[in-house]
Amino acid sequence: MAEDELRENLSEVKLEKDQETTTIEELLLPRDTLLSAGIHIGTRMKTRDMKPFIYRVRPDGLFVLDVKKTDDRIRVAAKFLARFEPAKVAVAAARLYAQEPIRKFCEVTGATPIIGRFIPGLLSNPLYPNRIDPEVIIVSDPRADAQAVKEASNVGIPIVALCSTDNEFAGVDLIIPTNNKGRRALAVIFWLLARQVLRERGELPPDKDPPATIEDFEAKISREEEEEA
Repeated sequence: MAEDELRENLSEVKLEKDQETTTIEELLLPRDTLLSAGIHIGTRMKTRDMKPFIYRVRPDGLFVLDVKKTDDRIRVAAKFLARFEPAKVAVAAARLYAQEPIRKFCEVTGATPIIGRFIPGLLSNPLYPNRIDPEVIIVSDPRADAQAVKEASNVGIPIVALCSTDNEFAGVDLIIPTNNKGRRALAVIFWLLARQVLRERGELPPDKDPPATIEDFEAKISREEEEEA
């Protein structure tokens, strides 16, 4: 994460803390941790679909997501995903920053990763030798993973999508509002989702964390790769 972005996120932490109400929150992670990771930072674009999940707009024009709604949707998504056999949950990521979080998510939960370019026909072509047949699919960004969303929608596979302020919901069944472009944000979201899925399955006690840490979920890429992301 660039230094100026880190400073901006830290200032967001202070601002959001100052604006908290006296209502006691029970979030999956401390609010400071979520804000420091930038999971609430959207883009300068806002779609009608994402309007209910937007908390405010910053002076620099960036829309800010409601952290509590993100937390709520992670819980709902985890309950839903825990109903499926682990290997029948597929997770797709075309974006570079999302690929390591997805690898780790699949390693921890037993899901099936679809990393990098989505091969047309992977879900819909019965003649394709490497075709997979998941019962649900998670995408890190419905725009970047548009082919996965299109095929899953066409064959009736439920779609869970990480959505930022500039995303639309076409074809998506359940959204998790979050920063779906930031390296640290993606690590935190997929770690949280993995932990919650394991808890919902009864494979992890409610007060325990998985052996893999958030740092393990974070993309480790070179400067050259980062510039291309």
